[in-house]
Amino acid sequence: MALRKNANTRKPSSRNPAVIIFWLIFFIVVICLFLAKRDVITQNIQNLLRGPGTEENEPAGTPDPAPETPDPVPAGSPPVSAPSGAAETEPASVPAVPESRDSPKPVRPENPAPPGTSSPPRPEAGRNRTIYFMQLDRDGTIIRTRVSKIMPASDSPLLDVLQSLLQGPSAEEQRRGLISLIPQGTRIINATVRGETAYINFSEEFQYNTYGVEGYAAQLKQVVWTATEFSNVKDVQILIEGRRVDYLGESVWIGSPINRDML
Repeated sequence: MALRKNANTRKPSSRNPAVIIFWLIFFIVVICLFLAKRDVITQNIQNLLRGPGTEENEPAGTPDPAPETPDPVPAGSPPVSAPSGAAETEPASVPAVPESRDSPKPVRPENPAPPGTSSPPRPEAGRNRTIYFMQLDRDGTIIRTRVSKIMPASDSPLLDVLQSLLQGPSAEEQRRGLISLIPQGTRIINATVRGETAYINFSEEFQYNTYGVEGYAAQLKQVVWTATEFSNVKDVQILIEGRRVDYLGESVWIGSPINRDML
């Protein structure tokens, strides 16, 4: 009876305080870790809910990485092709070749035409040419007079200048008293330069001048001085209808090349 009484009257043992403190600290640490890693834990839980194979979404506003561009290859380098069946590899960069001073540089045209249209031809620049007319002095003396004219550039400048000479002075030049003593109706059949001599072939009208000896001398001066304005012409050989004649009229010699000093 005494043993049973003692067993029923035993007080329940209280829990160990150290165990309670341990678990309290443990829960506090867990809560702190959860608060610190809440975003990561939430993201991992979402990934587990989505299942395997689902890519993680990139945060909004993240720019795409810029595509890599190959290193520039100098113009003229031969293309490198990969052998058939081989995996494509990125071409190795080629060091830039220093530009030589003698290497030609591309020239860009001014105001290029739009694609698909042809550029209009540029007008050729004019050239300043010299022609000689005559002018009567107050005492009736015939004076050789120099006139400058702007003429378009061409492949036959001597012929162009002589054609302008045969046309005679303009209206403005006539008001200034300029005249031409080359017979009217004279034509130039051809004009060539061989060596330092200009061979000028006139039509038949060139050898008939109504002003006599002075008229023949004046028309010859006009032709010779006009032709020798070109630096490569030193004298002039006059031809009539392709043949060489000795005289204009009866006394003006043209049977050989004539220069300025002979007139």
